[in-house]
Amino acid sequence: MTTSRVGLIGGGIVGLAVAREILLRRPEDTVVVFEKEGRLGAHQTGHNSGVVHAGIYYKPGSLKARLCTRGRDLLKEFAAEHRVPFEECGKLVVAVDDSEMARFGALERTATDNGVPGLRRVGPEEIEEIEPYAVGLAALHSPRTAIIDYVAVAEALGRTIIEAGGEVRLGQEVTGVHRTDGGIDVETPTGRTQVDHLVVCGGLESDRLGELTGGPKAPRIVPFRGEYMQVSKAKQDLVKGMVYPVPDPRYPFLGVHFTRRVGGGLEVGPNAFVALSRRRYGRASLTPRDLADTLAWPGFWRFSARHWRTGLTELRGVLSAHAYMRDAQRYVPEIGASDVVRAGLGLRAQAVERDGSLVDDFVIHHADGITSVRNAPSPAATSSLAIAEYVVDRIF
Repeated sequence: MTTSRVGLIGGGIVGLAVAREILLRRPEDTVVVFEKEGRLGAHQTGHNSGVVHAGIYYKPGSLKARLCTRGRDLLKEFAAEHRVPFEECGKLVVAVDDSEMARFGALERTATDNGVPGLRRVGPEEIEEIEPYAVGLAALHSPRTAIIDYVAVAEALGRTIIEAGGEVRLGQEVTGVHRTDGGIDVETPTGRTQVDHLVVCGGLESDRLGELTGGPKAPRIVPFRGEYMQVSKAKQDLVKGMVYPVPDPRYPFLGVHFTRRVGGGLEVGPNAFVALSRRRYGRASLTPRDLADTLAWPGFWRFSARHWRTGLTELRGVLSAHAYMRDAQRYVPEIGASDVVRAGLGLRAQAVERDGSLVDDFVIHHADGITSVRNAPSPAATSSLAIAEYVVDRIF
């Protein structure tokens, strides 16, 4: 077998999973991971709900559905092997009034088609048995939905890469990609590294890196921010697992929900509102280049024109904890604004087409030795090890 030198741009969970998969299949290859930040999992991997999804939401047959189903099992095995905390605490997706029942029925069919393990529909009495403080007309109970520490997963992946002879170069921003007679040169501030194949898993920078490697301009990334609330210790045990709303099928966001964390505690969130920065996590963070890129993309304006009313609703939740918790209290009435404090903030790399449509499925481009993951929002973390299999199948 001919040996190869493979470069990976991005030290988040997807890029690391791809690097590990290459070394598992082709241990004689050389693998180099380039990560701009000084640590692994610094962005989307380390700023999410920590949920291992079971496959309830995704269009049957889509990459999301297929890779989530495979990925959840691979992730559970990996966590056990590397002693990463993993807890199947279960999830309820709750319909609270008649207006949600049509969407609820469609969601149940999707989840059934996707083979969500242990899924069952429950009524008000069973909702109370599973989550004593939750209320609703009906719910889907997914007992195998789990929680995990994704940063711990990323760090474990990094260790396996190094132990297998790969390199993980932190603090190495890729500033250029050049095709040469000998292959592909990856340029960083410390010099150039030549590789035979390049895989780009840039997350919030995936569109810019895609263009840098000669890929298409569309889809572009529009960052969405999601804020979390931390529930007080006095009430953090009112939810045993997770309580979710029935999502709006017009959007790839799941709505504000209650989620336990493997490290302890209970969070509410995230909401979803357009972010003004791709890599900064303060509530008032603004990066001029990021804002300019969002405003320059025609798809952003077309999306905004269609959904400005929803945007105003989300903005109220950004500005007011009372407005934020009003929606959450429909599902767990005992936890209100006085029981929470503002916690972390996450950023979602959401690909948007020129026509303003939000890209719902994973998007992976392959061309001339370069593979670019252009859209990998939730459930990418759950699916990461399966995404790695999919990508490596196509590289070699």
